[in-house]
Amino acid sequence: MPACVCCQSSRTSRVTEVAKIPYFQCRECRLIFADPQLLEQLDRGVAPRTYDAEYWKMELAAARERSFGASLARMAEVFYYSRIRIERFLDVGSGPGFFLDAVATHLPSRRGIFFGVEKFPPKETERTRDPNYLIGDVASLSGRFDAGLCMEVVEHLTPRMLSELLAGLARISNPKAAFIVNTGLADYVLKEDMGYLDPLVRGHVMAWSIESVRLLARDHGFSVLPIRGKSWAFVLEYQSTAGADEDIRKRVWNPVPANMETLSDPQTGQVLKILGMETIRAYGPV
Repeated sequence: MPACVCCQSSRTSRVTEVAKIPYFQCRECRLIFADPQLLEQLDRGVAPRTYDAEYWKMELAAARERSFGASLARMAEVFYYSRIRIERFLDVGSGPGFFLDAVATHLPSRRGIFFGVEKFPPKETERTRDPNYLIGDVASLSGRFDAGLCMEVVEHLTPRMLSELLAGLARISNPKAAFIVNTGLADYVLKEDMGYLDPLVRGHVMAWSIESVRLLARDHGFSVLPIRGKSWAFVLEYQSTAGADEDIRKRVWNPVPANMETLSDPQTGQVLKILGMETIRAYGPV
């Protein structure tokens, strides 16, 4: 068995094979990872599939549905978790940037604080025209951010790639900046959806665990806070003062007042304020 690509432990076992590509799990950090040879190719820029026009044709419909649904819920959720006033919010790996269109629809008076960044954008006719849609690496951005979300991105990233992303986020984050990451974690894959592992069609080569992300995040100043009841999301908080066992959901009862004002729009009302509270409370008692 190969050594773990994150913690280097030799205590690994094979869990499945997809499209003739084996996946393994580490018994120490619990990471699920594709064949290390495939991951090495990814680090060299050779992907099992390219993010080309064919990929974006498949992805566009899913991206729009996600942007006007789960992404809004995760965004509203992190406004409750944040311990600082959110004045600049970043959608990391924004794809075609439809999240910015969703924000413009539901929070029109606040749309200017929201940004999206995408390294491999679809062609111009297939992406948002929002002026806050940025093309490039996170590390190339100017200014600092107070919060953000990362929807269905890190399952595409090798440990080296995720470490580089975390380094970029650290450079642009204000102290206590909170980013919510939506991805199928190892427990989700093993207990709910083995089909999430999909190297050739969706490009899902990893199922991270809280433990494995912590190994990488600590070197960049981030704490990794699990969200109880959600095996498909966690929070990264920069220069956090949170305890290791903090139940982050309890922050719902004491949010920053200015953040609640942001979620309440003169045109659309309090729908996102309500959505944020209810998506936190929906997965178990708080």
